[in-house]
Amino acid sequence: MPITDFDAERAYDADQFAAHKVFRTDNLQVVCGYFEPGQFIPVHGPDSDLVVAVQSGTGVVREGETDRRVEAGDVVTVAAGTDRGIRADDGTQLEALLVTAPPPTDAEHEPVRKGLRRGEFDPG
Repeated sequence: MPITDFDAERAYDADQFAAHKVFRTDNLQVVCGYFEPGQFIPVHGPDSDLVVAVQSGTGVVREGETDRRVEAGDVVTVAAGTDRGIRADDGTQLEALLVTAPPPTDAEHEPVRKGLRRGEFDPG
């Protein structure tokens, strides 16, 4: 049973959000996500359920066409196949536990890579 915490995993990346895998099986992936102010995971719609548990900071979780404001202590769920993205507010770091079931495929993450290359939260 892996045990960790946000302090042990904490590492930010000046260029893009940092995702530190804590646990992965064929059915589930658990990641500690670290976002500098304004950093994001671009909007994409993988065939996996998502749970976002905000540890600290503030930001937005996109669910379909809706942007939901989040802060420390909030838990947001997004159903599989629904477009989603996460963005830290300007002026604050955001830390969140991200759980996906099942883990998205490499092909499903292509819109994420595209959005990061272009600097677009919603690459469309």
